[in-house]
Amino acid sequence: MAGLDTIDRNILRLLRLDARMSNTKLAGDVGLSPSACLRRIKIMEQAGVIRGYTALVDTANTDTTIAVIINITLERQTEDYLDRFEAAVRKHPEIRECFLMTGGSDYLLRVEIESAGDFERIHKEILSTLPGVLRINSSFSIRNVLGTKRVSRR
Repeated sequence: MAGLDTIDRNILRLLRLDARMSNTKLAGDVGLSPSACLRRIKIMEQAGVIRGYTALVDTANTDTTIAVIINITLERQTEDYLDRFEAAVRKHPEIRECFLMTGGSDYLLRVEIESAGDFERIHKEILSTLPGVLRINSSFSIRNVLGTKRVSRR
């Protein structure tokens, strides 16, 4: 994203807030003509800066899932350990995201659960069987601040 100018970054910021915004409104908000704005979006899509568009689902209102953030520490940080761990993670669709990290843990995972019993199953059948795992530290989310509209606290 180093080659992006202020207008490109502004387009990205606005698309993150509302990817369904009309091109006409987006162009007006960033100070471009609709054709120039669309051209910039197409260039960013072709360059892979914009990889796709998605819907943010407010699970608090539509579903009973809870996001669990899991920090994994491996026994060793060798290439072999990392490769085996990552290959195993890819086999489990219950693991929605997996990030190789710096700092206190080696990986950060995100899973979505429906109950404590559901998490117990995932912990026993998946997390504790992943190769090379030394430590598992899990935190249950209360709310995804960026995934939902702002709630007034008055």
